[in-house]
Amino acid sequence: MRMQRKIGRETKASALHILTRNEKLAHEIKARADKGENFANLAKRYSNCPTSKKGGDLGEFSRGVMVKAFDQAVFSAELLKPVGPIKTKFGYHIIKVLYRS
Repeated sequence: MRMQRKIGRETKASALHILTRNEKLAHEIKARADKGENFANLAKRYSNCPTSKKGGDLGEFSRGVMVKAFDQAVFSAELLKPVGPIKTKFGYHIIKVLYRS
């Protein structure tokens, strides 16, 4: 069996996220983040995820660890620019990718 490695394909990322069950609220939060409002403060105020206490910080994680839609967004999004809402079985996510490697 021959294994091939894709050159230039990042395998790790670090991101912040905000999770809400309400799509309308997710769009409102995204608009506020797009206008430059502090993402971590928005996460602390609105996110339903336990990471909200840390400003939505997910830390570093590997490709394929998160649910598919979330993973695809993280590994294709522009760095430091909020993206979303991304719908998963958990709700609607607004994501800010800090870095990929």
